[in-house]
Amino acid sequence: MSNGKYHLGRRDFLRGSAAAGALSLVPARMALAQSGAINMQTWSAAVDTVQSHLSAFTKETGIPVNYGNAPWAQYREGMVAKFVGGAPLDMMWVSDSWLPEWAEAGWIAPVDGFDSLMKYNAEAEKFCTDSMTYNGRQYGLTYYTDFMAFLYDEEKVKAAGFDAPPSTWEEVVEQSLAMKEKGISDYPMMLAMAQESWLIEFMSALVYSHGGRFTDEGGKAIMQNADGGAVEALQWVVDAVSKHKIVSPGCVETGELSGLKAFASGNHAFAMVAKYRLRMLNDPAQSQIAGNVKQALMPKGPKGDHATVGWMRFHGMSAQAAKDKQRAENTAKLIEWFGGKADGAYKFQKLLFLDIGAGFGVKPLFDDPEIQAAYGKYGDVEIIKAQQALAQKKDVVTPWFGEWNETNGAAWQSAILGNADVSAALGKAAETWDELKDSY
Repeated sequence: MSNGKYHLGRRDFLRGSAAAGALSLVPARMALAQSGAINMQTWSAAVDTVQSHLSAFTKETGIPVNYGNAPWAQYREGMVAKFVGGAPLDMMWVSDSWLPEWAEAGWIAPVDGFDSLMKYNAEAEKFCTDSMTYNGRQYGLTYYTDFMAFLYDEEKVKAAGFDAPPSTWEEVVEQSLAMKEKGISDYPMMLAMAQESWLIEFMSALVYSHGGRFTDEGGKAIMQNADGGAVEALQWVVDAVSKHKIVSPGCVETGELSGLKAFASGNHAFAMVAKYRLRMLNDPAQSQIAGNVKQALMPKGPKGDHATVGWMRFHGMSAQAAKDKQRAENTAKLIEWFGGKADGAYKFQKLLFLDIGAGFGVKPLFDDPEIQAAYGKYGDVEIIKAQQALAQKKDVVTPWFGEWNETNGAAWQSAILGNADVSAALGKAAETWDELKDSY
């Protein structure tokens, strides 16, 4: 079956399923209208904190909430089943990666008609708002956010004779070669390039910091352009492996978790990992280099800056809730209580950070003394704040991302292993992207 038929059929199936679900929902919605309860579904994170915040919401507003949760690993599949089956849903947690699919299927509704929610965009990180926007419509308020960070072992940097961490990718090479010469590390730079879910974040951070993008504003592939950042980024990785030998050729089989453990064991001086890993890396119970791990701004390429990639999760509204004026208004209040301010403060995002260390997407919280104190135990809040401000959304989140991602990952790995040149590899990835885009 051709790609075009696959995607068109899949899209029609999703929309048809949503319509069928809506028909089966009528009795349930009538019962819900009578009960007045809002139905909220999340994955199983900080459950006690969520329940406590929900109790405060009901006490404040008089609106009861039916709360359900499921493990992250089963959450998306379970939610799709609920959407298709017409289960009662009003507010739910959504990954930015699912937004195009869920919006196209008609399962979730835009919330930009509520001024009470849109006012928070003024204090939210831009990439968060961008990540909740699809086809010009905004679908929620931030629940959690994080970004790809560049971390270094300060002790190794000093041992190599440097007073500061690298600020460019060229300096990463320079410092790494010095470390190899002095026997500090065989492969100073840790890159995890295995074909897994984290791979696109690692790639995006490399591409963005080299001043590039995978696609243009119209969604057409530009990753193959010779003067684009993607070509320079992949060439840097290829050279780091084969020419400078500062990155292990085994990086193509190294996943995020195994790479993290190798860095924590002291095998490397530099690592690109999610910012939230900083806490674990500076915990003596989990890391052999605890106390030495610092964060620097993402190194920049010759035509780039210190940009990185960010990701986020958000509180969304179901399409079924949006169809009922009163239910939609109550759901918007619940979204504001969790994603905006509750009693005049960003309580939930603060509670979530203090409880499980989850990153927040609203800038004022960086000035909160309790948050500064918590971050100060393992990181530099000013560096974290500065890097988060330079984060960009993934520009490849589309309904066809999954299929393209396999081709793109294989293309990068092929170039890294020396089985294809950089131009040919990215040309193949670009060709596949445009084919999928045109066929959708």
